[in-house]
Amino acid sequence: MTEKPTNEDFLQQADPMRRELLAHCYRMMGSVHDAEDLVQETYLRAWRAYEGFEGRSSLRTWLYRIATSACLTALDSRGRRPLPTGLGAPSTEASAPLVQDNEVPWLEPVPDTLAGAGADDPAAIVTSRESIRLALIAALQHLPPRQRAVLILRDVLKWKAAEVAEAVGTSTAAVNSILQRARAQLNEVSPSLDDPVEPLTQEQRDQLDRYVAAFENYDVDSLVHLFTKDAVWEMPPFVGWYQGPETIAELTRTQCPAERAGDLKLVPIAANGQPSFAVYFLDQGVYRKFAIMVLTFSGAAISHVGMFFELSLFKTFDLPETLEASATK
Repeated sequence: MTEKPTNEDFLQQADPMRRELLAHCYRMMGSVHDAEDLVQETYLRAWRAYEGFEGRSSLRTWLYRIATSACLTALDSRGRRPLPTGLGAPSTEASAPLVQDNEVPWLEPVPDTLAGAGADDPAAIVTSRESIRLALIAALQHLPPRQRAVLILRDVLKWKAAEVAEAVGTSTAAVNSILQRARAQLNEVSPSLDDPVEPLTQEQRDQLDRYVAAFENYDVDSLVHLFTKDAVWEMPPFVGWYQGPETIAELTRTQCPAERAGDLKLVPIAANGQPSFAVYFLDQGVYRKFAIMVLTFSGAAISHVGMFFELSLFKTFDLPETLEASATK
């Protein structure tokens, strides 16, 4: 006679899957905070139902089904999480007053370590980095929730159509139709899911060093040469976004509170599988938390900068709120 599974069994087997489930919920929601809440809800639902788990699928598949259901339910009452680039045309006047909108549920970056991109398995790292790229997460937000779920389960997790159909409560034929529409819409706004995420080249690492030096030295003239000609700069919760090196330079000169070398400090972090920094601003002799910055390269130049001014993200990234100025020299 087979022993009934116990809740202790569940905890032992399910806990190692927490990071990958968080990555899944993050792809669905576009928010690390929402993802953490939904992973907790997934584990609570699974804990309560585990004694009835009959093992017809793997525990991992069962947990993903619960997580997907929880995300779809949550999305019923929530709008998509955009970046400013998803709301309209670029701003033409970089020196014009910035417009802030705290009512929009903005897209959030995610720490690599929380989403599994800091794992020990090299294959898992590559897969996770490709599927949490900022541009991809932003593009997924354009899809209706069910399309989003089907595309993630099929193209990221490589589930069979029948498994996806069971997870989202539809037929296999409907899954194939939904997937076709989702792929077509995604291709209009984002690089392919299959585009590889390569390690930074030496040329890119050198460019990154120049970028940090230019920022910390408040050398705006040098910044101009580090971007692609159509580079984009956006910074939620400010609704405007800016395109082109000269426009970005003007934005930096007129809107950045820094005035001299040493006002800003960039600390390397790992977010969305991309080069990223925690930005601190010098205030009364102390560097205080200012923004989370995520960069995208195109070739040897920087093509996109996302500056996120949601200061609660510093806690998410396990970062200090302040840095002593003397300790950063």
